[in-house]
Amino acid sequence: MFTTYKEALEWIHGRLRLGIKPGLKRMEWMMDKLGSPEKKLKAVHIGGTNGKGSSVTYLRSIFQAGGYTVGTFTSPYIEQFNERISVNGRPISDQEILDLTNIILPLANQLEESELGGPTEFEVITAMSFYYFANVKKVDLVLYEVGLGGRFDSTNIIHPLASIITNIGLDHTNILGTTYEEIAFEKAGIIKEKTPIFTAVKHPKAINVIEQQAAKMEAPIYRFNKNFTILDHTSLPKGEVFTLQTETKMFEKLEISMIGRHQTENAALAVSVADYLNQANYFDVSEQTIREGLKMSYWPGRFEILSDQPLVIMDGAHNEEGVQALVEELTSRYSDRFIHVVFAALKDKKLDEMIANLDKVADQISFVSFDFPRAAKAEELLRMSHSKNKKAAPNWQSYLKEVIENLQKDAVLVITGSLYFISEAKPTVCKYLKSKTISL
Repeated sequence: MFTTYKEALEWIHGRLRLGIKPGLKRMEWMMDKLGSPEKKLKAVHIGGTNGKGSSVTYLRSIFQAGGYTVGTFTSPYIEQFNERISVNGRPISDQEILDLTNIILPLANQLEESELGGPTEFEVITAMSFYYFANVKKVDLVLYEVGLGGRFDSTNIIHPLASIITNIGLDHTNILGTTYEEIAFEKAGIIKEKTPIFTAVKHPKAINVIEQQAAKMEAPIYRFNKNFTILDHTSLPKGEVFTLQTETKMFEKLEISMIGRHQTENAALAVSVADYLNQANYFDVSEQTIREGLKMSYWPGRFEILSDQPLVIMDGAHNEEGVQALVEELTSRYSDRFIHVVFAALKDKKLDEMIANLDKVADQISFVSFDFPRAAKAEELLRMSHSKNKKAAPNWQSYLKEVIENLQKDAVLVITGSLYFISEAKPTVCKYLKSKTISL
């Protein structure tokens, strides 16, 4: 048994050595030993390549605005590990992490001795969340974000009220497959029998796979640009406004505080699901509640403006689709300003294409590495860039401080790439920006 939060966290992170182990048998075994807590929950399951975290945030904020207590299970974390299991946006306490770890530890030890093998880090955390939401902090609704893929993801033992697949991109191809159809098949694995599926997938071959799986499971499917549509959209200095048409209702001039056209699609998914759950009498959610919830939604590290003067933006664009959305937004908003991009990434991504897109928008691009097993070296990233104004910096902490210190008035600093890097860099950058503001 562990006696401190630090010991518990070190043990959890130590499970990373087991890597990714496809299959649900270990989760099913642990749930059986814990009294099937996953069956006690009202849940929405959210999968997809990009936009999962934002969709979770919109839904949480909507139901929270309606007076409900909402649990969320997300990954990875941006500011602290505990936020992966949260209630009404508030991460659980260190003591609760310690208590939950001690509940799962004996089960993990038993599994180690079985033919199934020990649970991975993600399986441990998922099991902790099921137990917590069912037995420790009972909530009205739980939003479960898929960790990887869907079909064999450890969250895929729930039977949700509705499921979401945000979009499909060529990410994690070494695990999920190299084509849109193969990846869509894995994502579509979260579709449950007669359970509605909401999706913003646009790729023709990917949506075809999802529709086939929905038909097989007799699951009603609601598609973006078919069953619900954005009719108009206007960007605000810090947010977006759009009108949403569903099959039964028109939501005029919905406002969100998160930046980017792609965020309107994530919000549209959330509104459509909330409206469905309301009409199905699972919850009481008014249009006013939806409007309030959308406007107060906040998700760190998603085109997040950390400072207006100097203008510093942090965005977890960790794959091709994320970079493309970032580039489009920077082009739309800041084409008249000097854009300096600082980029760090994991080496198992499609880095050449990501960097090629960033080269198009960056007046200056800098590459850094960070302390993570799968992190790409700054020099490796530098070699992939064709920018005439590029640099590799060995120490990201001192380099970011230097860049911020010398940032010109009309310049924009964009810190982007791996979410693991964003989570590591954000506290340092915010601390320095705060001290800079005070000194000014």
